[in-house]
Amino acid sequence: MKRTILVVGAACVLAGILANARTPQQPAGRGRGAGEGQRREPDPRSRGGGDCRDNPYNCADAPNPLPAVSTVWLEEMTWMDVRDAMKAGKTTVLISTGGIEPNGPWLALGKHNYVLRANCDAIARKLGNALCAPIISLVPEGDIEPKTSHMVTAGTLSMREETFRAVLTDVVSSLEAHGFQNIIMIGDSGGNQAGQKAVAEKLNAQWNGNPVVAHIPEYYDYASVHRMLVDIGVSKEGDKPDGLHDDPAISMNMFITDPNSIRWAERVKAGKATINGVSLADRAKTTEIAKKIVEFRATKTVAAIQKAIANKGRTTTSQQ
Repeated sequence: MKRTILVVGAACVLAGILANARTPQQPAGRGRGAGEGQRREPDPRSRGGGDCRDNPYNCADAPNPLPAVSTVWLEEMTWMDVRDAMKAGKTTVLISTGGIEPNGPWLALGKHNYVLRANCDAIARKLGNALCAPIISLVPEGDIEPKTSHMVTAGTLSMREETFRAVLTDVVSSLEAHGFQNIIMIGDSGGNQAGQKAVAEKLNAQWNGNPVVAHIPEYYDYASVHRMLVDIGVSKEGDKPDGLHDDPAISMNMFITDPNSIRWAERVKAGKATINGVSLADRAKTTEIAKKIVEFRATKTVAAIQKAIANKGRTTTSQQ
């Protein structure tokens, strides 16, 4: 008798499982077509993460219900903003790479990313037809195990070189898929340069310069910034450095994005607002010089970008 009850019970459980294993139905109001529960074929007009048939704002040609934005940063734009910007001629996009690394006692670990926030914006606006992709903030900073280079210092985040190149390749490929005509890479750290150059040359050759993919080594030229600061009297040739992974060009370039990134207020209060003999204590003066640094770097980089585009992204002698 017990065996009969167990068999009957097991049969009931099995029947319940089979009943629940039927093909899932589409939610009410969706997917109804030739037969009950069938999925609709994708609508090629659909954009924005929704279906054009469910809301007209999901359609490729839907007019933007809001005014154009002033930002040049992709992550701050809607898909309609990007679509309309590209239609208006903004078909150049900048990929910038920074890093998370130690920079002495005053500067935030994201030094290069703060610098790029100011500089990519300035470069894109000076070009006039460009947007900025989100900053790639993680880059090669040394081996993870055993620890080498910046990885010996707490807080550093590193990528393997092959990971970095794979990320760059996917980002460039995504932008190519959306129709950008010029995809430009700039790096604010020395460890970024080789990977960017290799990916740019590989993809530019693969696509035969359509779109142009180029790495701009001229952007990463802090020596020229230091000479500019000497020329305008901010620093002096031969000044003894403080021996920190920091200098006036870096600190001021970060300051223009966020004074807290160089602990400006705390340093002024503690009487520590100098680097390599240059005082940062006068906020108005520091802001003025910082603007000159950003303008100098943007002007130099824009000229190099225009040359690279004219050359269809092919590596020139100056890029070796």
